[in-house]
Amino acid sequence: MSAEHIVEGMWAALSVRDWEQLKTYLSWDCIYLDMPVGPAAAARGPDDIVKRLKIGLEPLSSYQNFPGLMVSNGSDVMYEHHEEWHWATGESAVLQFVTVHRVIDGEITLWKDYWDMGALVNHAPPTWLEDFAKADMTSVFDATGLV
Repeated sequence: MSAEHIVEGMWAALSVRDWEQLKTYLSWDCIYLDMPVGPAAAARGPDDIVKRLKIGLEPLSSYQNFPGLMVSNGSDVMYEHHEEWHWATGESAVLQFVTVHRVIDGEITLWKDYWDMGALVNHAPPTWLEDFAKADMTSVFDATGLV
């Protein structure tokens, strides 16, 4: 299976928030990080990555990923796409992403999201940052020096 196909499958699982299916695309030591936050607040491994993703995505009333340009050199995949986030309180945000994945032996080993944190903060409910600050951060892994 090509790296592009693996990345497409992972994003399809994430778009419907199928957490168990999403895990099947990630290596046991995959590193995930939001680049606006940096490598000191990464997550490592399928379980912790899903735990981290759920902090932002699980409270949403709807979430969808919209595919865009995908470019690959065989193992490294760059994916330009956007996500729509909707909260039950009526707020919504359209977030533009460029995501970099590394795929080795049929599994994603690195996942880096580049996006504008301000676009989220400006459109999220007023309690979003406070809720995020109270979230369970036991999945946080310091990937400084590894990415």
